[in-house]
Amino acid sequence: MLVKVETKVLVTGVFDVLHVEHLRFLTEAKNQGDWLMVGVETNLRVKQIKGPNRPINSQDIRQEQLRTIKGVDEVFLLPEKFDCYQDWFEMMLERKPDIYAVSAHTNHMETKRRICAELGIKLVVVRKYNPAYSTSKILDKLRLLE
Repeated sequence: MLVKVETKVLVTGVFDVLHVEHLRFLTEAKNQGDWLMVGVETNLRVKQIKGPNRPINSQDIRQEQLRTIKGVDEVFLLPEKFDCYQDWFEMMLERKPDIYAVSAHTNHMETKRRICAELGIKLVVVRKYNPAYSTSKILDKLRLLE
C-alpha cells in the first residue's frame, strides 16, 4: 500500500488588504508542495510592524479572506510575542514545514535562512518584489480620493 507523503509549505505575513501580488505569492508558494499553511500576524503585531493606523482589516477578517483562497489549506495566527530568533525557531519547530516560502523582500532573511538550515527546512524565494503593488500603495491611492 502506497502512502502519499505531503510536502508542507509555510508562508507568513500580514495580508492586510489582499491584492494581486498576495494572490500570486500564495499560488507560487502552493506550487512548491501539497499543503499550504499561512501564518498571519496578529492585530497587535501589525500595529508594531506597520504603525498605529494598521491593520485595516482585523486578524479575524484577514484569516477568513485567506481561507477562501483556492490552494490555502490552513490559516493560523502567529504568536503575539514573535520578534526574536527563539520565537521564530519555536513556531517553525511546532509547524514542521518542509518548505518555508518567502518573497525576495522578506524581512530578516538571514535569520530565517539560519533557522531553516538548523531545522532542515528548505527556504524558497517564490516571488520577486513588485514595487507596483503593496497595501501601502493602495492606501495612499485611497487617501488621494478623500
